Amino acid sequence: MTLSARHLTRRGLLEVGACSLLGLGLPCLLAADRKRQATADHCILVFLNGGPSHLDMWDMKPDAPAEVRGPFKPIATSLTGVRLCEHLPRLATHMHRATLVRSVHHSVNNSHAAAVYAGLTGHDRGEFGGGARPTDNPAIGSVVGLHRPPDRPVVPFVSMPYVTQEGAGGPPQPGFFGGLLGRTHDPLFVLRDPNAANFDLPELGPGDVAANRLDDRQALLGRLDRPGDGSAREMAAYQAKAFDLLASPASQRAFQLDREPDKVRESYGRNIYGQSVLLARRLIEAGCRVACISWAPDANATWDTHGKNFEALEKRLLPPLDAAVSSLLTDLEERGLLDRTLVAVMGEFGRTPKVNGNAGRDHWNFCYSLLLAGGGIKAGHVHGASDQIGGRPSLAPVTPAEVIATIYHALGIDPAIDVHDRQGRPTTLVPGGKPIAELLT
Repeated sequence: MTLSARHLTRRGLLEVGACSLLGLGLPCLLAADRKRQATADHCILVFLNGGPSHLDMWDMKPDAPAEVRGPFKPIATSLTGVRLCEHLPRLATHMHRATLVRSVHHSVNNSHAAAVYAGLTGHDRGEFGGGARPTDNPAIGSVVGLHRPPDRPVVPFVSMPYVTQEGAGGPPQPGFFGGLLGRTHDPLFVLRDPNAANFDLPELGPGDVAANRLDDRQALLGRLDRPGDGSAREMAAYQAKAFDLLASPASQRAFQLDREPDKVRESYGRNIYGQSVLLARRLIEAGCRVACISWAPDANATWDTHGKNFEALEKRLLPPLDAAVSSLLTDLEERGLLDRTLVAVMGEFGRTPKVNGNAGRDHWNFCYSLLLAGGGIKAGHVHGASDQIGGRPSLAPVTPAEVIATIYHALGIDPAIDVHDRQGRPTTLVPGGKPIAELLT
């Protein structure tokens, strides 16, 4: 990438001047240039935690044997020749705005934690147990918050409505945290139900309450601090900044869901996930860079449909997803936000082509689908294809690393950069991940 005269707008000249004054040189210039070339300023990630069935949603096989195709019927969409599940009727009307990727694959099958980590960071470490680690590669929102902090006083990265566990009572899954960047780059976790009548955040209370809470935390950290150990001081400074951001008028308004008309709230779905997606839209509108919805309290609770797959999809999973994502795309389009907001709907893997004896489908990492829209993503496009039973990619296979690299590219961040831990040790952000040119406008 090179800097040329056509890139140097007035704002660009100011950035170049700042880089020169600070003595940061070419790397700073290149980063400023890349930021100007970003096609997205925000990202809303709807993560269907547990592994949604691509065969019963995005990539149906009506001509396959009964034990593969299942009972659901495909319906036409707004994109000619593309069909979705009959239980996604509203989302079907948005396919001309979106890209479907039907050929994602990776090496992880048995472990949700490892697959989630691969899906959210692009680091395919193979099978591993346990939960999030401080040495993990950071979440998308952590990286974007570091390299492209909001230009308004709002929190850069919010995740909701759960810190998804690796099984009931298990450790938190990786891929949602600051990881090697440190805890100060974790998201703000909103763990209250935004559909509840009394939804609020205690941190958004009166200023004196927030100040007292901050004073108490700082006093505690002060007692823990040791000479030569700056971790408590660093966290105290971070908390002070976080309280300032949470107390800002923009943040205050974003969390006031009762400002939304009842009709809008109903359209998203009056449930914890639908209202979380609505809250994500409000946060993005306020200037937040990345809002993530993790759609499960634990890895086995929702989309992990080993048994009664079709019953779960028809009655509990697809209707709320259909309402929430279709309303989000409509709202973003009508508010002029879709062009600069990348929406990603995905899980960590798909489900087996063959229905098991419990009317369910098991984990399937060898081929699955996801949806992208807005923020410089090509509209009305299908990338890749699976074979006749949805078991393997038959055209243009892609990896999670390539998908994540594409998201970073749209957000103006080079996926090949190094991120450094608190000791200054470098790790490639997305190793081997190159943006998928065919997905980008």
